[in-house]
Amino acid sequence: MKTLAILISGSGSNLRTIAQFCQANPHLARAGVVISNKSDAFGLEIAKEFNIPSVVIPTKGRTMAEFEAEIQKYLNGVDLICLAGFMRVLTAEFTQQWHGKMVNIHPSLLPAFKGGNAVEDALNFGVKITGCSVHFVEPEIDSGKIITQKAVEIQDGDTKESLHNRIKQAETLAYTQALQILCK
Repeated sequence: MKTLAILISGSGSNLRTIAQFCQANPHLARAGVVISNKSDAFGLEIAKEFNIPSVVIPTKGRTMAEFEAEIQKYLNGVDLICLAGFMRVLTAEFTQQWHGKMVNIHPSLLPAFKGGNAVEDALNFGVKITGCSVHFVEPEIDSGKIITQKAVEIQDGDTKESLHNRIKQAETLAYTQALQILCK
C-alpha cells in the first residue's frame, strides 16, 4: 500500500478524486496528509470530509527552500506526492529528491501547451482536441514522463471556462487511472 501526500492551493477537485480512490482502494493507497500553501483553500474542507490530516504551510514571506524544508517535515513515510492544483513551482533540488515519486496533472495533452495558460492557449491556437496529462514532476515545468492522458474535444463556442470544466471532468478519470498504475 502506498502512502500519499497531496499538495493543494485551491478548490481541491483533484484532491477529492485522490481521496475517493484511496477510500475505494484501501489495499492500494491511503491519503496520509494534505498540505496547502493557502489557509483559505477549499480543499482543506475536502480533507476534513475524508478525515485526512492536513496542514497549512504558507509560501508568503518564505523562500521556496524554506517552504520545502517545512513540507519535508510532513513527508516521513510518504511513497508518492500528488500535486493537485498546487500553484507553486518547486525547486529543482526538491523535485530531484522526489524523482519518480511526485506526480502532477496538467490541463493539456503534453507536451503541447505547457505552463499556466494551457486552456486559453489551446483555444487561441485553434486546436480541435486538448485534454489533460498526469505526469512525473521534473525540474523543467510540465516536462516529465507522461503516465496517462485523456482527450477532450474543443467545441464551437467554447469559452475558457466551459472548456476547463470539461477538462476537469477528464482529470478525474486521468488521475484515477494514473493512481491505478502507480499504486499497484
